[in-house]
Amino acid sequence: MTEKADAAPDAVNVASYPKPRLPLFVATAGGLGYFPKAPGTVGSLLGILIYGLTQFYFPLTVASNPQLQVAPLGIRVFWAAATSLPLTLIIAALGVWASGRAAEFARKKDPRFVVIDEVSGQHLTYLLALAPLNWKYLLMGFILFRVFDIWKPFPARQAESLPGGWGIMADDWIAGIYAAVVLWALRGFGL
Repeated sequence: MTEKADAAPDAVNVASYPKPRLPLFVATAGGLGYFPKAPGTVGSLLGILIYGLTQFYFPLTVASNPQLQVAPLGIRVFWAAATSLPLTLIIAALGVWASGRAAEFARKKDPRFVVIDEVSGQHLTYLLALAPLNWKYLLMGFILFRVFDIWKPFPARQAESLPGGWGIMADDWIAGIYAAVVLWALRGFGL
């Protein structure tokens, strides 16, 4: 292999392969992955936006008792299953497919421009924490997810060895689970 190919694996004769436009569009979250600085953080912000829009259009309310500040756990779980869970599963499935195709095209295990994994992991954080549409929860969930995504505690780093898009997506799902658990704990302390 030449020095040039070693220095820039993205440039390894990709012109001979057809460009997978739809998978790249999905994997880059509509092009956000090409953001020059911190594309993963930008992808996480899109995850917040998607969750926020879901909450805005399908708010978690207790119609029988509007004075309740927080709905009972059973109602929150039902609400999450009915509104955010289908969207989370769609993002996850599309992410596995698209990130795998984008990685094949770029000839890299986890290309920097693939950010659908951050979108999926960030959204999963809020779904699992049943987070209300509140700036404190959104900010804390964002910070926690980014910390766990960068740190990659066990088994997140090991999940990266999964094949194709599974390895790209799974470490962010694990980071989302960790972030959700801590967000739940902070909620118990009155956040």
